[in-house]
Amino acid sequence: MTPPSHRVAFVTDAPRVAGSEVWLLDVLPLLPAHGLHPTVFLPRGEALEELARRFSQAGVPVRRYDDLKAITPDLNSFELRVMQAWDPGTYRALDALHAPRVTVVHDQLDYHYPAGLKGWYRLVYRATKLGGLRRADSVVTVSRWGQAFLHGTMGLPRVGGLTNGVNPDRYRPAPPAERNALRARLGFSGFTVLVPGRFAPEKNQLAAVRAARYAPDLNFVFAGDMDSGVGSAARTLTRVLRLRNVTFLGRRWDLPDLYRAADALLQPTLAENQSLVTLEAMASGLPVVTTPIPAQAELIRDGVDGLLVPPAPHLLARALRAMAAHPDRTAQLAAQARQRVLERHTLTGTAAQAAALLRACLPD
Repeated sequence: MTPPSHRVAFVTDAPRVAGSEVWLLDVLPLLPAHGLHPTVFLPRGEALEELARRFSQAGVPVRRYDDLKAITPDLNSFELRVMQAWDPGTYRALDALHAPRVTVVHDQLDYHYPAGLKGWYRLVYRATKLGGLRRADSVVTVSRWGQAFLHGTMGLPRVGGLTNGVNPDRYRPAPPAERNALRARLGFSGFTVLVPGRFAPEKNQLAAVRAARYAPDLNFVFAGDMDSGVGSAARTLTRVLRLRNVTFLGRRWDLPDLYRAADALLQPTLAENQSLVTLEAMASGLPVVTTPIPAQAELIRDGVDGLLVPPAPHLLARALRAMAAHPDRTAQLAAQARQRVLERHTLTGTAAQAAALLRACLPD
């Protein structure tokens, strides 16, 4: 039976493209198959031009706005309103919106900094975003761990959780000829460690740079926005340490090619909800070295689908050098990682879960 059709407004205040916006770009085009017809509302700004173009190309209507208050009547013409917010103040706009109002939370929720900073972050989150989330009729987050954290630790009453997923046809291993051609085009040589992601303290790229110092026989390639303090610090640290095995590519839209051409993924993260980068790499048959924080341990079983390693640079380097030294074992990890994505983390599965959670918010 064809599900009833409903119009859904998705609104984000994103100043630039990050994982939460990539998630929308991946999931929204799949919702019409579940009876939900999305329109996405994006702030005006050059940083989102390419994202807007890609939404339109995928068949998702896009509306740009300068002032969130000005589009309130438009948002209220839809049957369901879904908000993703970077700025906690954005949640105040929920008060002017008709029910049902849903927030989708990609926030990293718990930062695994030293104990004092960890406690401070929880206090800040409670004082800022948590109050805003209480304005919504329902909250959806993108991991089972995140659902338990928001409901159990933070005390939100109505939280739905889903498992993130990626398209295993887009993120796939490359046959040898394709892989060799990609490596030649990208200039990859030797055992190449890919370090993708937004440059931010919690992403911990400085630990990856320092790991490169302990593994001079490996090549480290960073992909992500460099126009941040952490991006500048990473380049400065590379120069100070006189590292010849570190390359910065800047922001890229060709991550599937980078995954297929690399030999391993390094993600020394200190905070995640459910990482698309990790899942993209796993689906691409790329072995992953990451940290044993709860969200990453939900994706990767240590020694089965990848390696969970404390974010000390010398330990990260040792794990990567072991991968380079034992290609058969590394290939086994990579194959198992892809199989885990196929079984538990496909994009179609995520879209079905998201649709079910959103449809449950609609009035009977």
